[in-house]
Amino acid sequence: SMQETNTKIKREEVSIGQEARQLTVQMMQNPQILAALQERLDGLNGSPSGYMESLPKVVKRRVNALKNLQVKCAHIEAKFYEEVHELERKYAALYQPLFDKRSDIVKAAYEPTDEECEWKADEEEELTVSKQDEMKEKAKLEEEKKDEEKEDPKGIPEFWLTVFKNVDLLSDMLQEHDEPILKHLQDIKVKFSDPGQPMSFTLEFHFEPNDFFTNTVLVKTYKMRSEPDENDPFSFDGPEIMCCTGCTIEWTKGKNVTLKTIKKKQKHKGRGTVRTVTKTVPNDSFFNFFTPPEGKRESDEDTEAVLAADFEIGHFIRERIVPRAVLYFTGEAIEDDDDDTEASVCSVQEGEEEADEENDPDYDPKVRAPLLTHIHPPSKDL
Repeated sequence: SMQETNTKIKREEVSIGQEARQLTVQMMQNPQILAALQERLDGLNGSPSGYMESLPKVVKRRVNALKNLQVKCAHIEAKFYEEVHELERKYAALYQPLFDKRSDIVKAAYEPTDEECEWKADEEEELTVSKQDEMKEKAKLEEEKKDEEKEDPKGIPEFWLTVFKNVDLLSDMLQEHDEPILKHLQDIKVKFSDPGQPMSFTLEFHFEPNDFFTNTVLVKTYKMRSEPDENDPFSFDGPEIMCCTGCTIEWTKGKNVTLKTIKKKQKHKGRGTVRTVTKTVPNDSFFNFFTPPEGKRESDEDTEAVLAADFEIGHFIRERIVPRAVLYFTGEAIEDDDDDTEASVCSVQEGEEEADEENDPDYDPKVRAPLLTHIHPPSKDL
């Protein structure tokens, strides 16, 4: 039948594909074939390596002199980023009182005044005064109705949990069992390393007393390399996160969401009897963020992938979430990020993968010049 013929053709295609792959592998293991390929590649017109090889010795010498100058440039650049870090520390101290007040309002330690709560939204600007009064009256009645239904909520409930849910990069890490815990998250702070110390930053997650763990603060520290790598100085592009350390969460008995117990049936080899054993295994959870894998960027591939994602999240929380939390709470910052992304996608060549929502053009987990990512025309929402 037609179906059988199609299946047979498919099988043959797969078989041919496998043979071709095996042949490629064998060829690639043959040093002579590899050398011939390399020669062909180098000889290609416009190939940088081929061109460099063809240069006279005296010119090559001078190119080496330029490379040495480039290394010196990289070291000056490192000094520039050290000063940027100092500036960040200086301004962090100026932002902090505002962030503290934000935290006090969120956790109901401070009730903002009417004046502080006044905000002119775009739509309201065009409405006539009578229409505004009518809307205010309607809103007031709705408020009173709500107030009768339940007591006044305190502060801004679930502020940080909502921020997390609104940002793809963070909501991907969230599990249902994390949500009741993150309702107790009251603030996230960024602390920079002191002058003269190796460059690093620490994220502090402040929790109100809760039934899940006894810690009031969970911390995650990211250590950065702020000077060029001697073996590869030209790759230097600003400070880069090299490794991170978490903290021990003092879980209340039975509340550790990073572990789960599973029941397994075990057969006794000799007697043939079956018994059920309970085993504790790791469980997906946002709180695994505080136990990153040991090691650095250059570890095995799996660890490297996990760390790369971790560094991206740490950088994003520090660069975007903490400075602009309210706009991620309302969703306005996400629209901005989308606009940035659309603009960048237009300029990306076809066939390249589109950036994620969070990845706008200046955003890079390798953490280049944190200050420079702030030099944008102010957003209309701010």
